[in-house]
Amino acid sequence: MANSLRGEVLALYKNLLYLGRDYPKGAEYFKRRLKTVFLKNKDVKDPEKIKELIARGEFVMKELEALYFLRKYRAMKQRYYSDTQN
Repeated sequence: MANSLRGEVLALYKNLLYLGRDYPKGAEYFKRRLKTVFLKNKDVKDPEKIKELIARGEFVMKELEALYFLRKYRAMKQRYYSDTQN
């Protein structure tokens, strides 16, 4: 069981690191923050607590995806519609 949780944590870290490439404050900023958060929780041994942290990380992933989608939507909207239209 510990190995499966370890795999989930590693996959979450890799996915967040990948998503952080386009972070508005910069990839290096995101990478530092991500590393800090993961190192802060490295000593957690309780499987239930680890699952909670994984769920929180997945929520952050979804929020980042929504942020990027919204940014892309706004950029496309600016290209195709002028600001004078109501």
